[in-house]
Amino acid sequence: MKSHPEPGGFFLPIFVAMRTARRYGAGILLLLVLLLSGCENDIERINLLTDETEAPTIQGTNIRVIYSDSAIVKVQVLAPAYKQYPSDERPYMEFGEGLEVYFYDDSAKIESKIRADYTIYYMEERLWHATGNVVAQQFESGDALYTDELFWDENEELIYSESFTKVISEDNTLYGKEGFRSHQNLSNWQLIGSSGTINVQDEE
Repeated sequence: MKSHPEPGGFFLPIFVAMRTARRYGAGILLLLVLLLSGCENDIERINLLTDETEAPTIQGTNIRVIYSDSAIVKVQVLAPAYKQYPSDERPYMEFGEGLEVYFYDDSAKIESKIRADYTIYYMEERLWHATGNVVAQQFESGDALYTDELFWDENEELIYSESFTKVISEDNTLYGKEGFRSHQNLSNWQLIGSSGTINVQDEE
């Protein structure tokens, strides 16, 4: 994943910033079809190429999304690339080059972080689906969670997974064979089907 600017310091109301953005219209696609087909009048081919669900209506690079509450930043999302498909049966945004999510406490201090190689955001459901080398860190405790798949439910402020999960803390390595559940800031995670090892140091 490409490196991003340090997340601290952008304490603004909710916004989405895009360095580049391109909008595609059905008229442009129809013109392309006519140029390609010439005298051919292939209805199926025209319908295929003019279907707005086949291409993103908006795309951009170097995305920064900030969620705020009463002018206090709560969440920040950073991604190198972004595509939006609002005409899909289940409208979604695609972060094909991965993303990083930072969660802040009330004093604007980062308390946890999530990163993944690939993520889909279902806009109507406010549900994030992250896959590929997913890592979640809780900075106060030092806990780090590793899994191949993670869901973040904005409505419930919940993150969870049904995939094998490993949690490494200062003294323990624990495993959730059937995933985990946690508040979005990783303050009270619970492994499902758990097992693991606990290191106990001898007292001097």
